[in-house]
Amino acid sequence: MRSIKIVAGLVLIFIALFVIIKEQTAGVSADAFVNARLTTTRAPIAGTFELVSRPLGARIDRGDTLGTIVDPLVDNVRLADLNQQRLATKAELGRLNATAEGLTSSIEELQTRAENYQRERIEQLKSQIDGAQASAKAAEARLRYARLSLDRSNRLSDQGVRTGEALEQSRSLAEVAELDLANAQETVRSARINLAAAERGIFLGDGYNDAPYSEQRISELEVQRDQLQASAAAQASVLEALDARIRAEQLRVNRLSSASLQANVSGLIWDYLAVSGEAVQRGQDLVTLVDCQSTIVTLSVTERVYNGITLGSSAQFRMNGSDQLLSGVVTRVAGSGASTVYENLAIAPSERHLERFDVTLDVPALRQEPGLFCLIGRTGRVFFEDRPLDWLRRVWN
Repeated sequence: MRSIKIVAGLVLIFIALFVIIKEQTAGVSADAFVNARLTTTRAPIAGTFELVSRPLGARIDRGDTLGTIVDPLVDNVRLADLNQQRLATKAELGRLNATAEGLTSSIEELQTRAENYQRERIEQLKSQIDGAQASAKAAEARLRYARLSLDRSNRLSDQGVRTGEALEQSRSLAEVAELDLANAQETVRSARINLAAAERGIFLGDGYNDAPYSEQRISELEVQRDQLQASAAAQASVLEALDARIRAEQLRVNRLSSASLQANVSGLIWDYLAVSGEAVQRGQDLVTLVDCQSTIVTLSVTERVYNGITLGSSAQFRMNGSDQLLSGVVTRVAGSGASTVYENLAIAPSERHLERFDVTLDVPALRQEPGLFCLIGRTGRVFFEDRPLDWLRRVWN
């Protein structure tokens, strides 16, 4: 019986030593801490920086205003030049339109004069026709009388009553009457031709062209007006192009005169690199933010544990002061002295950390669970192997 108790005691001691040794030698990190990527907001323009007051570590959402930059000395020389060109172009366009309107008024006056001239000329030609027709009738009557006189003179001459001189005189009168009739008829025909042409707007006569001065002047003014209207259309196109350039330049000046800085991530205010009232330059770093959607766990392990880890290996992370185990996956194995991988992370490693082998763990619960969201800087341990007392921890939890 005594030997059984001794054996049982030795077995219990062996089991306890196994559990203790296995618990201590299981793959576990020396230290681990919650980390995340940093993002820096830079000045889009030069000017005076005004910051929205928030304490360091304050929570922010994507799109929240971080501050504003105002530049009262923005370069607007180009905008002023464009506005001056626009005023000059607009003045020239107004001058061309006014001149064209003046020519239009002159053309209308000349058209009135030309219409009056045509009307009066037609009346004049009608009067000439009437007078020529009356002269033709008179010449025709004289011709009949002259012919009667000539016939009578011929009879008297044959009878010896009239002399040859009287007969010759009757013949002359008859010839003159015929010429007068022909001349009157030609005058009537010419006047009718002139009247028909005048009714069509063509004026025939000696000493002037087919159109009166008014119509000739109208043609000249219409050519000048067309040229002015073409120049005005060109100036209108230039004015339209200037308006488009001014709008674009105004937008550029507005963008350079003031700018609003907005958070590009949801996370924490990590550091202020400029203060309110400070004159900043374009591209200058102003605010550093922590991107809580990129939360990871960074840790260091011994060489023995490191050589047993590969990308995609599963692990469990437990924060100090908590019994909750969070599942994770290895996403990077950077080895020893991996200081460069921390240049864009919120928490920098210690020198002792860098002497070990660096590993990065992705723990989705740190981004998904509200109570664990963005706990940047919290420390803990990561376990890569099952431990003998894990079943007890699961029952306890």
